[in-house]
Amino acid sequence: MRQRIRFLTYNVHSCFGTDRKLDPARIAAVIAECRPDVIALQEVDVGRARTGGIDQAHMIATHLSMDAQFHPALHLEDEKYGDAVLTALPMRLVRAAPLPSSGEPRGALWVEIDAAGVKLQVIVTHLGLRGAERLRQATALLGPGWLGAMEQGKTRLILAGDLNATGRSASYRLLARQLKDVQLLTGNKPRPTFPSRLPLLRIDHVLIGDCIEVVSCQVHSSALARSASDHLPLLTELDVLA
Repeated sequence: MRQRIRFLTYNVHSCFGTDRKLDPARIAAVIAECRPDVIALQEVDVGRARTGGIDQAHMIATHLSMDAQFHPALHLEDEKYGDAVLTALPMRLVRAAPLPSSGEPRGALWVEIDAAGVKLQVIVTHLGLRGAERLRQATALLGPGWLGAMEQGKTRLILAGDLNATGRSASYRLLARQLKDVQLLTGNKPRPTFPSRLPLLRIDHVLIGDCIEVVSCQVHSSALARSASDHLPLLTELDVLA
């Protein structure tokens, strides 16, 4: 048995577009163009003065008729900023915690999603800007609190997000030793995701474990997507094997 899902990862840049317009509804519209079942978001604002104090995770989820789990990597009084997972499928929180950080605080969010009886483990993260920092964060993600806690060969795992890392970086290579990059499994040339108006860098990634097969993968570059955020969303269609 296999369950097909459409999975999207998207750095939404606090819903500020390349035109400097703040518009969570536009982000939701870009996501709706892709028709995903599960969405991993990074750079989400909740209760921040700079974005009007709104809860962007739940606002976008409401537009899409989905539920949201949010983890604030940065939490200053009532202002939060971090990662989210959105889906209409049954979802439960497994873990949300910080990662070792020397610059801006970073974290990861782990949820379990029930895809028609098949349990899917999804971890979303946004790694740091410095190479040594990213390497520590990738090492932590492979450790006992995260991937190391999963039973190898029996866990359907997706690790996704803005890793701030190209294919040559040490942190990417470390993660890619244990997980497979969906863009490298389609037979097509991998496409960059940043910056959205003229993509040059492939820093947004979806990495998968065993018992998941890639059906298709694309960087979504509609006119709306090129203006809604400084990153383009990465969409992949996956078969999750029971």
